[in-house]
Amino acid sequence: MFVGVLALSAHLPLPQAFAYPLRTLLALATLLVVSRPLLRCKCSCPWSSVALGVLVFLIWVGPDAVWPHYREHWLFRNSLVAPSGPPTGEALRGDYVFLAFRVLGSALLVPVIEELFWRGWLMRWLIRTDFLAVPLGSYLPGAFWLTAILFASEHGPYWDVGLAAGVLYNWWMIRTRSLAGCILAHAVTNACLAAYVLGAGKWQYWL
Repeated sequence: MFVGVLALSAHLPLPQAFAYPLRTLLALATLLVVSRPLLRCKCSCPWSSVALGVLVFLIWVGPDAVWPHYREHWLFRNSLVAPSGPPTGEALRGDYVFLAFRVLGSALLVPVIEELFWRGWLMRWLIRTDFLAVPLGSYLPGAFWLTAILFASEHGPYWDVGLAAGVLYNWWMIRTRSLAGCILAHAVTNACLAAYVLGAGKWQYWL
């Protein structure tokens, strides 16, 4: 639903200030109806998951903070990893309703959607197509690395830190066998990134 509405909104005359909240609400409703029985809120290692989320955030922003022109290298500026769109527009940066939905979506909704997909489904499906028969946290090298690489490719010019994040989230799933732990870590990463974007004006992280 989330990806479908994202693709559809690109072809409809909908302003981003309306399209993003619509996408967020539709995806949230779908999760509540379809996926709620699959979600377990109990996390066996909550503080360690929070620490991992902070670590991934530091890895995400670290290279650009240490080397200001790091992201100008051709590895991050080419047709294969071009960003999917421009950073959040000037007008939307003062739209508090849009920003509230943007933070809500990135910190609470996206971690659930992505962890269900990447580590709840794909990493298990690559081991066996009857993925429900594969316990959470099962390890197979090919499944581990292909999931991490595909996760990295989703993040365009930030593929390098996306790969590091994918490896760490995959490892955490294997270590804890807890989807809730991965969701919490991912949510902390995205919440820290949202605070960094809003506090420091680093809008390029919100492509």
